[in-house]
Amino acid sequence: MPDTSDLRISRVPITHPDAQALVEAVQEEYVARYGSRDDSPIDPRDFEDPLGQFFVGHLDGDPVATGAWRRSSVRALGADVTAEVKRMYVVPRAQRRGVARRMLAHLEATAAAAGIEALVLETGIKQPEAIELYLSSGYEPVPGFGHYRDSGLSRCFARLLVARTTDL
Repeated sequence: MPDTSDLRISRVPITHPDAQALVEAVQEEYVARYGSRDDSPIDPRDFEDPLGQFFVGHLDGDPVATGAWRRSSVRALGADVTAEVKRMYVVPRAQRRGVARRMLAHLEATAAAAGIEALVLETGIKQPEAIELYLSSGYEPVPGFGHYRDSGLSRCFARLLVARTTDL
């Protein structure tokens, strides 16, 4: 796998100019793949403590990736405290370098540190590289949820971040 040791991931508000530019780029990607922008509701406050966190990844000082999580009411894999992954995106020039995998690991670590038991996410069937990333990272298919729960184009996944213990 290519070296991504120079990837710097920083926490920023979703309103930060680098974040906004990358969010617009991912919206353009949705238009290209699905014919329209993602119109699921996003409230910038969802990505502020204690509700969530938003991150931008930089390579050589250039913003190349985003990833975020926000607390969720979705219950998955037996976890009561979950967060939803949002706005995972890597610009084309930085793809296939392990950037998305590093960003996802960062989201998992920061969510776990905030007490999140499991991450949930929704992606689309026209994003096979995203589906492969999530499956190869230990995410499991779960029933649909959220804005696109009834769409045939949507696929939902979850991954436990902490080991579940049960009374014996």
